[in-house]
Amino acid sequence: MFDRRLIQHFDWGLLLLTIMLCSLGLTVLSSAVSGSNSSFQKIFFLKQWIWYGAGGLVMSLFFLVDYKYMDRWAYVIYGGSVLLLLAVLFLGKTAGGSRRWLAMGPFTLQPSEVVKIAVIIVLARCFSRRMKSGGLGFRDLFLPFVLVLIPFVLIVKQPDLGTGMVVLLIAGSMTLFVKIEKRTFVFLLIIAAIAAGSGWFFLKEYQKQRIMTFLNPDRDPLGAGYHIIQSKIAIGSGQISGKGFYRGTQNILSFLPEQHTDFIFSVLAEEWGFAGSVLLHLLFMILIVWGLNIAYHCRNAFATILAVGSCAMIFWQAVINLGMVMGLMPVVGVPLPLISYGGSSVLTIMICIGILMNVSMRRFVSE
Repeated sequence: MFDRRLIQHFDWGLLLLTIMLCSLGLTVLSSAVSGSNSSFQKIFFLKQWIWYGAGGLVMSLFFLVDYKYMDRWAYVIYGGSVLLLLAVLFLGKTAGGSRRWLAMGPFTLQPSEVVKIAVIIVLARCFSRRMKSGGLGFRDLFLPFVLVLIPFVLIVKQPDLGTGMVVLLIAGSMTLFVKIEKRTFVFLLIIAAIAAGSGWFFLKEYQKQRIMTFLNPDRDPLGAGYHIIQSKIAIGSGQISGKGFYRGTQNILSFLPEQHTDFIFSVLAEEWGFAGSVLLHLLFMILIVWGLNIAYHCRNAFATILAVGSCAMIFWQAVINLGMVMGLMPVVGVPLPLISYGGSSVLTIMICIGILMNVSMRRFVSE
């Protein structure tokens, strides 16, 4: 039977933040695709509306179903997501040299996005049963390490290093939250430094080019460095108040690459300027702090870690995308949460918000 207290504790503030970000996303998208012909523009808009609607339904499902069921079915959810990643290797749709998508009629699903949620859920289950006052040791971290390594390897094989790195950052954030032993932490830092140094030799050529371009975009201004140079020109040309809605020349003249997906922030910055950029950053900051506040006031260990993982996912995706388009990070193809065009990203972020609502609504439950 549905508990009336859930309605009393419904998080209207979190819902309002979500609606504001989605509305902002649709507004910027309308300008980003304005250079396309009218039929393409309508298709982009219709699909994004459908994805927002589907995301709203999935979000509702995740905040209505008690998080105890996520705890109970964590390994089943994780196993299903890994099977989807395996399906991509054999049945996936190839585009741009990568096999990352599963065709679902007129739509496509990117399982590497879905697996982020599964990793958050399964790690929350693992950590909630292993938490110690002195921190986790090597033995405690072995199973979580394996659970993260499997999807990471499958994602990198697509290849999709950007999403793989997001999975590692989410897992790292959750691990630091639950606390690890000092000697274990130092050892892991050394291992991470060695892995980062030797990892260069395992990168594909285009991935090496992205890093070299990040370090010096002007080395190939008409080739590998073109994207980031045009993005920085668009952002800088917006100045304080921007050029005006639908008046971004870099966007209209199609100088910006992937302006409706990975580089959509460049469109916003050019047309809305520093003021609009600050507004977007402020909305994301409020969303993250709101989510962490939910985790702080939660009484259940699993739900607390679940909320922290959800916040970590939104935070890292926003930081990586914004850093990427501003030339502060290599271009890795990570969408801006709820702003970039794309169904899989919208669904996973909506699921994260649904999880935060779930924990917020049930914060009065004492375990």
